[in-house]
Amino acid sequence: MTYFGFLLRFVVIPIILLWGLHLWKPQKEKAGTSIRNGKAVWIAIGVQIALALLYTTPWDNYLVATAVWHYNPGLVTGVILGYVPLEEYTFFMLETLLVGLWWQLVSRRMKAADTFQPSARLRLWSAGALAALWLTSMITFLSGWEPGTYLMITLVWALPPIIVQLAFGADILWHHRKLVGGVILPIGLYLSLADSLAIQAGIWAIDPAQSTGLFIGGLPLEEGIFFFVTAMLITFGMTLTLANESRQRFPLRSQETRPEFIETV
Repeated sequence: MTYFGFLLRFVVIPIILLWGLHLWKPQKEKAGTSIRNGKAVWIAIGVQIALALLYTTPWDNYLVATAVWHYNPGLVTGVILGYVPLEEYTFFMLETLLVGLWWQLVSRRMKAADTFQPSARLRLWSAGALAALWLTSMITFLSGWEPGTYLMITLVWALPPIIVQLAFGADILWHHRKLVGGVILPIGLYLSLADSLAIQAGIWAIDPAQSTGLFIGGLPLEEGIFFFVTAMLITFGMTLTLANESRQRFPLRSQETRPEFIETV
């Protein structure tokens, strides 16, 4: 199985199925709902794809350049951009599209709690906890602990945007926790399983010296964390972009359009 063959089987086909479900039962935005739908979803997915490509490219090139992660040259097209094969860039975009389409499907069925209660405390403490984890990861990475290289690089890369998302809307994400959990958990498990099959097929591999050596089944711990944090990044981004509660936080919006919420601190 080539890299593009993997993408076709495990990413493109699910995307086609989800797209078919959308065409079969298109969702129109309804007045009074707390999550926007319709055209706004497609704009949000497009933005997420662009951000994923821009933000992930330097990180992935660094991993390949330092031999933390490497691919089988016989199973890719040979088109290399920087240090990374074309298939990897394609994976960034297709994974984001897959998560976005799954988010759209789940958002039709998952209802938020009845009352939204903003919480500055939740935003502060959740962002602060992850900031502490990021600082710890950075210090560990700079210390030169080789078995932790892949894990620390992943955390140092992934946590900053998640910290920003939580600082802006941890309370909004908690309000929509059924939607958030309904996207991240199944998508993270599915992509982790697919990744373990790709590793078994020899499409790519992880340097044992630069990873912890911890496995979940046949999946390196670092790979599982990667797919869960990327699913988290996309899901948080989609939810915060499309939740009506988020629109009340933009300072340029007029006071007349802001509903009266009770801020809990």
